[in-house]
Amino acid sequence: MFQEYIPLIRHSNYKIGGPARYFYAGKNIEGIEKAVVKARQWKLPLFILGGGTNLLISDEGFDGLVLKPEILGINYQASSIKSGEALLKVGAGESVSQFLNFLVSHGLSGFEWAGGLPGTVGGAVRGNAGAFGGETKDLVSEVTSLDISGRTPKLIKRNNKQCRFGYRNSIFKHTNTNEIILEVVFKLKKGDRQAIKNAIKDKIQYRQERQPLDYPNIGSIFKNVSTQKYQNINLSKFKQVIKNDPFPVIPTAYLISEAGLKGVAFGGAMVSPKHPNFIVNALGAKASDVKNLISLVKSEVYGKFKINLEEEIVYL
Repeated sequence: MFQEYIPLIRHSNYKIGGPARYFYAGKNIEGIEKAVVKARQWKLPLFILGGGTNLLISDEGFDGLVLKPEILGINYQASSIKSGEALLKVGAGESVSQFLNFLVSHGLSGFEWAGGLPGTVGGAVRGNAGAFGGETKDLVSEVTSLDISGRTPKLIKRNNKQCRFGYRNSIFKHTNTNEIILEVVFKLKKGDRQAIKNAIKDKIQYRQERQPLDYPNIGSIFKNVSTQKYQNINLSKFKQVIKNDPFPVIPTAYLISEAGLKGVAFGGAMVSPKHPNFIVNALGAKASDVKNLISLVKSEVYGKFKINLEEEIVYL
């Protein structure tokens, strides 16, 4: 049932991380429930792994069970030609790229902003992923999760409001490892297939041109900075760079660049000169190298701007 001593580097976009004492890939709800029960019986620490795209895994690995939900499937739950909308039930283990391919082939619009976004659907919901002014929460109708906090796992269904979405946040982040996202119902609009395909292609191209995708990375390390949190500082000096994401923010990449940190390296990790909110694995980096760079960036940006950067990534 469980695999032992699995190198988590295989499951990390960063290509960083030690072994998992136990590892289990759950293909269905029943299998995931059984794995959770077994982990509780053995008193194992539990970590829920998504696509490994915003996760920094420690060099020591994880002395417990890493559970990777791999529930797949994209199905119409209901559709209405008259209203021009469709409801899709999507397995949390589906990759965002596969989901986008489905949307293009069926002429469904609303998720174009996610073109080139790595990771899984479940991960996008958990972190309320967003880009180009769009957010996952705008499309979520319902989320089914497995509450594993008690002796017996139980299913929970939440509507959009009950998911308590925030900026790169949701209730599922607050419950930490006590809930596993299983399925998501999205509400999409009917649209022109070619226009949808072109919009997604544009976003992919944008990322390729501006992000260091030629190095192992886990996306943006820090959240952009909400201007609402820093009314006490002189925001006029950021006037030219403030953007909507989807509310006014100061791009963290700008702050890191202005702090003179482009290209700064520690061990095998480097602040990307191409996009300084990315710390890339340039040369066999260890998790400790990345952590040291994160600390340095936070310290330097605070020293220059009196702004505290907040990580967007998850630590294991």
